[in-house]
Amino acid sequence: MNQLLRVQNFTVSRDGFGAGEHQSLERPFGHADPGKMFAWAGATASWPMRTDPGGSRGLDDYFTRDFARNIGAEIMGRNKFGPQRGPWHDHDWLGWWGDEPPFHTPVFVLTHHTRPSFTLGDTTFHFVDADLVDTMHVAVSQAELGSGARLWESPDELRDRFHLEVVPSPSGVTHHLFWRRP
Repeated sequence: MNQLLRVQNFTVSRDGFGAGEHQSLERPFGHADPGKMFAWAGATASWPMRTDPGGSRGLDDYFTRDFARNIGAEIMGRNKFGPQRGPWHDHDWLGWWGDEPPFHTPVFVLTHHTRPSFTLGDTTFHFVDADLVDTMHVAVSQAELGSGARLWESPDELRDRFHLEVVPSPSGVTHHLFWRRP
């Protein structure tokens, strides 16, 4: 069976930023308000951190519920892993999560600056520089950041490598579905 590498529920602002400027240990999303960025997912019935009953059903809930389906590994960008930029100066930094990361699968950190893999609990982090993604779901929120860590200026930048379908949701978020061109 052919295994596909997919990105699911990656959320960006309407101007294409996945995080704001000035990321730090205290503010992993920099000046971005994660409550506004991820409001679409947090409002769903399937949001894993929901503490009260209820939540919306429909398209947004489908993507939130589908997040963990067939997950064999987690992939993340360098900025999700930590606040350092450029070459690694501190190999003591082991991520935001402490000694027991929540992933319980291998994690592949996409970066231009590789470093040796390491294991915490049952999670091994690998640092790779490769064009590995086969399918991708990007949720474009209504938040506007103006600056920060940009995924794109326009999703059209990826059309040379991916097919794209755009599906608006009643919540205001727009779901962008990409799959690799042959």
